[in-house]
Amino acid sequence: MRLLIALLALTTSFSVLSAPKANLWPYWNVSNEQSTDTISHQSWQNILDEYLVMEGQHTLFRYSAVSKKDKRLLEKYITMLSSLTPQSYSKDEQYSYWVNLYNALTVNLILDNYPTKSITKIGSFFSFGPWGQNIISIDGKELTLNDIEHRILRPIWNDPRTHYALNCASLGCPNLQPLAFTAENTERNLEKAANGFINSDKGALVSSNTLRLSSIYEWFIADFGAEEDLFEHLSKYRGELSGYDGKVNYDYDWKLNGK
Repeated sequence: MRLLIALLALTTSFSVLSAPKANLWPYWNVSNEQSTDTISHQSWQNILDEYLVMEGQHTLFRYSAVSKKDKRLLEKYITMLSSLTPQSYSKDEQYSYWVNLYNALTVNLILDNYPTKSITKIGSFFSFGPWGQNIISIDGKELTLNDIEHRILRPIWNDPRTHYALNCASLGCPNLQPLAFTAENTERNLEKAANGFINSDKGALVSSNTLRLSSIYEWFIADFGAEEDLFEHLSKYRGELSGYDGKVNYDYDWKLNGK
């Protein structure tokens, strides 16, 4: 019976109780603000240009079409990023570094396990997805996707729009942005990503007197503040949500964002 209960728990959707909290890893909270060095993300941009397609409200990735040459290009890009010491760059340069790395690692992970119906099917038998597994070594430290998101990006930058920048290869996730993040375009990219998600049905869908929000807003409500703060954030991009006081429920689609 205990085994059956464990198996059932593994098949349930990601819950607010299991959403990782922001927990700073101080080792990475160092920067060199005098540095003018930049990191090239052109290889990642080339991949995005070649394999991202818009379909309705979704940006889909053509995993099945990725050539061996471009798979090697992606792996070479990830290796290049892993060879750097991000703390030696400015905070602005670091932000784009970590966001692009997270997204590139996620795409590469799907390609390594393709075909798959969902990223949640990847990982050990007793895990919900691959987020907790060591996936890359940087500056001598083994990191997971969870480390990048919840121990670096969220606690260091404290910007809830980071949730719109990271893509988990799922239809319910904010779209993978067509422009690689750079220190120069981060603000524009974040605003575009936030606006696009909140104005999509997967971000916020109003039906009768019920508002269906993405589960992101339930899992990570601490990043947005109290419910009043959340609706202030949402209404900044979608005015009709200002002062909403009806019923709210949450949903998320874990199906692969593939084509």
